[in-house]
Amino acid sequence: MVLSSVPQKPNRLKVGDTVAVLSPSWGGPSVFPHVFDLGLRNIESRFGLKIKEFKTARLPNSNLYENPRLRAEDINRAFADTEVKGIFASIGGDDSVRILPFLDLELIKANPKILMGYSDTTTLNSYLCSQGLVTYNGPSVMAGFAQLHHVEPSLADHIEAMLMNPCQQYSYQPYESWTNNYVNWTTPGYNGETAPPVSNKEGWRWLQGTGHAQGRLFGGCIEVFEFLKGTAFWPDLRFFDDKILFFETSEDKPSVTNVKYMLRNYGSMGVLDRIQGLCFGRARSYTDEEKAELDKVIVQVIAGEFGRNDIPIVSNMDFGHTDPQWILPLGVPAELGCESKTFRLLEPSVN
Repeated sequence: MVLSSVPQKPNRLKVGDTVAVLSPSWGGPSVFPHVFDLGLRNIESRFGLKIKEFKTARLPNSNLYENPRLRAEDINRAFADTEVKGIFASIGGDDSVRILPFLDLELIKANPKILMGYSDTTTLNSYLCSQGLVTYNGPSVMAGFAQLHHVEPSLADHIEAMLMNPCQQYSYQPYESWTNNYVNWTTPGYNGETAPPVSNKEGWRWLQGTGHAQGRLFGGCIEVFEFLKGTAFWPDLRFFDDKILFFETSEDKPSVTNVKYMLRNYGSMGVLDRIQGLCFGRARSYTDEEKAELDKVIVQVIAGEFGRNDIPIVSNMDFGHTDPQWILPLGVPAELGCESKTFRLLEPSVN
């Protein structure tokens, strides 16, 4: 079944609104509570939002792992709670696919809200987008918000522009610098420090394409999508019509060869025949040589093996597992301009 091509948008956040915080995957807050608390303080102080911690937020990881239904019930409760205006994941993980059968889909669709996270939260973002909601690939509490004051200051402005004060069209810009990792969270007195920043002089890499391509954004962590393929939570093939697909790689650093196999699978399924463009986030922990090899393989598969030398492909973009990262709203129309080297949203993602 093909669902509506116009997903439901959530309402924007306002100063004083309450956001739910929960753990749909790994129980990171129970292991590093100081990092979690730092993220919460930054959300409250910088954006004027109130925090409502749900039951799973600080549960030990063993409890979360053993109770996927409990994690889903927290998500259901957060969508049903009239006080809650947005939902932020504490952090990622590797098994949130297990909670999808327990989601109350009708309740969630009846109460659209900002849902944001990345990495393993790709399961939730992609499934709910395929069911007709706009969702958000973006910072989590512990990996993003906790580091807010140690990365580009423009990250906070970007979050505000995406979720609170949107303009009619939003043009993404490269951050001036980025970091590949955080200072170890076990460091005494950790206060959000990151690894030394790297100048973003290399910028985005336009690998192929001409003109302008438009489509609704859809994507997430390429490895997490492998957990979903072949399940009831994977979109119908027709869902990929006229999408701008985006992928990012995790801290597990899949090899270039593995990424090639994953992309080849999308071609074999027929997905690459339907999309209008492809964006890749900056690959976490890749050397310059590995990034160059990844670019080569992306073009080899998309254009060489499956004949899509007509669509724009851009890599090394500012989203994924390096910081700071953009917020990418799944389901919202976007445009890639090959001659102007631009990437923009064509409408706000929130009401």
